[in-house]
Amino acid sequence: MATYQVDWVDAFTAQAFGGNGCAVLHDAGDLDDLTCMQVVRETSLVECTFVEPSRVADFKVRYFLASREIPFAGHPTVATVASLIHRGKINAENITLETGAGLIPITIEYDVPNGPNIVMQQARPSFGQTVPAETIARISGLDVGDILGEPQVVSTGLPFVVAVLKSHDALRRATVSAANLLEMRKTIKHPDADVMEPYLVTLEGIDGGDTFSRLLMVPPSPPEDPFTGSATGCAAAYLWKNGLIGKQTYVAEQGHWMGRPGCASVEVLGQRDDITGVLVGGQGHILISGEIYI
Repeated sequence: MATYQVDWVDAFTAQAFGGNGCAVLHDAGDLDDLTCMQVVRETSLVECTFVEPSRVADFKVRYFLASREIPFAGHPTVATVASLIHRGKINAENITLETGAGLIPITIEYDVPNGPNIVMQQARPSFGQTVPAETIARISGLDVGDILGEPQVVSTGLPFVVAVLKSHDALRRATVSAANLLEMRKTIKHPDADVMEPYLVTLEGIDGGDTFSRLLMVPPSPPEDPFTGSATGCAAAYLWKNGLIGKQTYVAEQGHWMGRPGCASVEVLGQRDDITGVLVGGQGHILISGEIYI
């Protein structure tokens, strides 16, 4: 049996029980994939991260769902950096993380209320195939008329189908059909299509923000993700590219209807026809800190 330092962090919030939780295990490079997935299942969280030394960055981070490893995830990145700060492993303003999606630059703003604020630079967006609005409507139990524009696969490290809804009413009515979601995944030509969901975005905030979103999921993941940092970056790139948002800097909100409000600062880098990256920032609250015995 081995012992690992572990922190349970609520990300994209400065308060307990807000945002999205992630368990961060340190010096965990010796854990195999099955054990990492078992940790995720034990926590009932969407993702957990496993930190180890890196030869090319300050730290290497592995991201796991209950079903498999994924190359990158947003709220676990914020959670991981918050945990590293909590453990006294970093005190610099700029670090890099080695991930399956490449090197992720991180800027840490320490002198902020309830700080620190952790800003990740997600990769240059990749715009993939479009998905018929009818397909998203079937998956989400919505009418085609609830969907604005043409949904599209977008990735800044992990792919999502970004779909803009016309109202909060439509967003509230959204459900998820596992059968229709699995059928859509078969049509997507992407190595991570098997873990892809529609990210449903509205152009109206809840608590002073500019957008509000939901991500509905199917087992073995929980039914809904409280805050999705990677999809936030994908949505930002999609909205800016398609002229659906008039400013490159805004506030994204998610999780309020779940009782887990979260928010992120967002900045799209580059012109509409040449987006070079997306900055997504938020805070992390250390909820539980201790050891795990495996």
